[in-house]
Amino acid sequence: MSMWSRLGDFVTRVSNTAFSGVIEALRTVFEGDPALRRKVAFSIALIALSAKMAKADGIVTQDEVKAFQQIFSVPTEQVRNVARLYDLAKGDIAGYESYAGRMASLFDEDPDRASLLEDILDGLFHIAKADGFVHEREIGFLKRTAEIFAFEEREFDRILARHTLSAGANPYRVLGVSTSASLDEVKRRYRSLVSQNHPDRLIARGMPEEFIAIATRRLAAINIAFEAIEQTLLQV
Repeated sequence: MSMWSRLGDFVTRVSNTAFSGVIEALRTVFEGDPALRRKVAFSIALIALSAKMAKADGIVTQDEVKAFQQIFSVPTEQVRNVARLYDLAKGDIAGYESYAGRMASLFDEDPDRASLLEDILDGLFHIAKADGFVHEREIGFLKRTAEIFAFEEREFDRILARHTLSAGANPYRVLGVSTSASLDEVKRRYRSLVSQNHPDRLIARGMPEEFIAIATRRLAAINIAFEAIEQTLLQV
């Protein structure tokens, strides 16, 4: 049975409960299959938080819907269940901060916790910028979510810069290096980021295969930032 089929069965079982019940059920229903639990937890976290982001922003555009569909190639027979989960999260009176905290807690014992939570933030950014740019309310939502995920401000700035590079973001911020760094230091950081963010790493972390598109864009931003810095330093 595929992950989406298992997720569909799960949603059917919990759709009459508050979303807090969905999160608690996740801890036990997939207890015997940690790999599947990770995939389902990741998918539900991104679905729920994107619903909360849409509610905070006040508008859901067709571009954002398409961006969501780019991340998750949901089988036709499971679209209804995903929509039910999205609507359940959007309609829940609990605020997004409570959701973010509970979602993060699902990965507390995972050795790849920080990477998984950054993957979720990347997915949310991908949806937020689908209409061409990230709105101020969305940035506020994403920054607060990153804080709840225990990311430091400089780490959030790095992620934000990566997603706004085309709008003139500082390439040094994308790589997370000082503007006074030497070319050798920049190269070491670049190689480390390429290794950490290779699409194969996402698959190893149990991410849905559909998420590879985002990993590819993440690497593209890292490559563009490095090339911009390298060109500047070689001219000095």
